[in-house]
Amino acid sequence: MTNPATEIFTQRESEVRSYCRNWPVVFDTAKGVHQTTEDGEVYTDFFSGAGALNYGHNNDVLKEALLDYVSRDGVTHSMDMHTTAKRDFLETFTEVILEPRGLTHKIQFPGPTGTNAVETALKTARKVTGREEIVSFTNAFHGMTLGSLAVTGNAFKRAGAGTPLYHATSAPYDDYIVGETSDFAWLKRIWADSGSGHNLPAAVIVETVQGEGGLNAARGEWLKELEALCKEHGVLLIIDDVQAGCGRTGTFFSFEPFGLDPDIITLSKSISGYGLPMALTLMKPEVDDWEPGEHNGTFRGHNPAFVTATKALRTYWTDDALERNIADRAAQLRERLEVLAGLAEGSEVRGRGLLAGVAFADHEVAEKIAKAAFARKLLVETSGPDSEAVKVMPPLTITEEEMAAGLDQLEDAAREVLGAPARTGA
Repeated sequence: MTNPATEIFTQRESEVRSYCRNWPVVFDTAKGVHQTTEDGEVYTDFFSGAGALNYGHNNDVLKEALLDYVSRDGVTHSMDMHTTAKRDFLETFTEVILEPRGLTHKIQFPGPTGTNAVETALKTARKVTGREEIVSFTNAFHGMTLGSLAVTGNAFKRAGAGTPLYHATSAPYDDYIVGETSDFAWLKRIWADSGSGHNLPAAVIVETVQGEGGLNAARGEWLKELEALCKEHGVLLIIDDVQAGCGRTGTFFSFEPFGLDPDIITLSKSISGYGLPMALTLMKPEVDDWEPGEHNGTFRGHNPAFVTATKALRTYWTDDALERNIADRAAQLRERLEVLAGLAEGSEVRGRGLLAGVAFADHEVAEKIAKAAFARKLLVETSGPDSEAVKVMPPLTITEEEMAAGLDQLEDAAREVLGAPARTGA
């Protein structure tokens, strides 16, 4: 039966639409951890715009800064011209994020999306090294444009390119072969052997947590060994922090706990703080080998995003209050996810920080749980090559009570799907 409220989307929007098929309602307003439909139904949002809303919907502090800027006719679009909004962001990002972490990286505004940041990183690595090949990892996801797809593992998404994807080699991610061989035996061998048939790559690109690839979280020792291998052979290390960065795993950059020093870093999603399009490619000064105008784009200067990004950094990253909340809520989340994993044999908790979930041995279960959660007015997505993991990404600003309420909804959905007894107190 046709739903008049969604009929225009069905008639006019491309068949490529996806999230709306799983959540077939029309949202009208949003605040914090909740979205409300035009009919007044309130949903708990553990999706957070696929990680673009780390500070929640319509965060009051960021909204005030945005409205003040727009109301005074602040510059909206500026290409890469100088503006006060861009200057404030660059000064703040340097002072609050880069300098305290000992990072000297230059900042490039490559365009407004994560895949723009990745394409720029790949192009930069190839230009500065003079080499073509990029090494990525099994189950990686780096974006939907051609260069990014070439270093993405998902067969379904790669097939959408409609053309061969060149100059990329996939290597096993941490624990992909489940201890059957030394993690880097293959890369070590082919990079050192001129007869291997493999050219030395320009760079390696890696996610510390594979958000779309199944919530696989790499061990610190694996990442450190990868970094050492890259340094040994003069291969650049690119860390894709588009989803795992901006505090999602507990620290601003997901690689901080491991003491890594990547040559190039990609950021997007929550860097604007308010869900506005914005992306960064950070690169060490010696890697910044561009000629003026050699890489450009129309939407490199979205000043409203600079404004909210600056406010977010000043508000949430000049003390440790947000990091402490992330740590507390991550512990709360993991405890409840362990309960869910205990409901089905062969299940396991995956991820890190507030980018976590449960992978099920029966690959049909996660999508059923997500559907049952929606029926209880909770938004969660799935992750992994077979959508085998339920993925939980609440805003980093979520309270203990809000987290508990959403996890109750999720557990009730899981118990229904798995035929487990009802939750005590439900």
